[in-house]
Amino acid sequence: MRKLSLGYSPCPNDTFIFYALMHNKVSCADIEFIEQLEDVETLNQLALQSQLDLTKISYHAFGHLRENYVLLRSGGALGRGCGPLVIAARETSMEKLRGKKIAIPGQLTTANLLLQLYSEGYENLLILPFDQIMAAIKQGRVDAGVIIHESRFTYQQHGLTQVLDLGEWWEKESGYPIPLGGILAKRSLGTELIQQIDTALCQSIKYAYAHPEEPQNYIKQHAQELDDDVINNHIELYVNDFSLDLGDEGIQAVTCLLSRAEKRGIIPASKLPLFAE
Repeated sequence: MRKLSLGYSPCPNDTFIFYALMHNKVSCADIEFIEQLEDVETLNQLALQSQLDLTKISYHAFGHLRENYVLLRSGGALGRGCGPLVIAARETSMEKLRGKKIAIPGQLTTANLLLQLYSEGYENLLILPFDQIMAAIKQGRVDAGVIIHESRFTYQQHGLTQVLDLGEWWEKESGYPIPLGGILAKRSLGTELIQQIDTALCQSIKYAYAHPEEPQNYIKQHAQELDDDVINNHIELYVNDFSLDLGDEGIQAVTCLLSRAEKRGIIPASKLPLFAE
């Protein structure tokens, strides 16, 4: 049996998506998947080093990975009303934050890409694990932070305030849903195997939808927030029809994001196809 390394985050949307695949509820071409759960920026960096056969990544990182990896149509996080938020300890504006220190959850996160695409002047950055950003704001180590994952459901409980919803800005600016993260496979795996894996991943999501109670222990084993409402809200927000299949609108959204990043010189240009062909 062939073994392939598979990286994804410990966040509820990913553990929900990959539960069935990792617990032999669906099968895939005599493949044994060896899981590696890491925060998204760690996964981005591991992919840059070509250390993972398959992995969840930020779409920002994908812009730097197209030589060695292709995108899968299933398993990603793309949608509306789910983008990263710029938050601060008190009311302020994006204009006032120019030049100020802003915490981000990783250099190659889509959160940072959206911040840079929003406008220039936001280069004074402190990179922190996503679950440490709110504390850094409260401690006064940074003037603001860009939050993702469970933090967008809990920041108000910590007395913090929203400055800008970067996802909402993107949707109005582009007309597309926001591509946050996708699943990549090494091009060297070959088209046939990649497509089989893509099909199995779609089946894994369908299994989780059909048996929603079954993945709960696995999800809670890895979640940062154990509150059932937070976990359920997280899954409902980040797992949707685009997770089953990007579809035409999802592909257009990804293409638009990468194109704008290329034009700004944030990622290198590439003429390679997004998917295995």
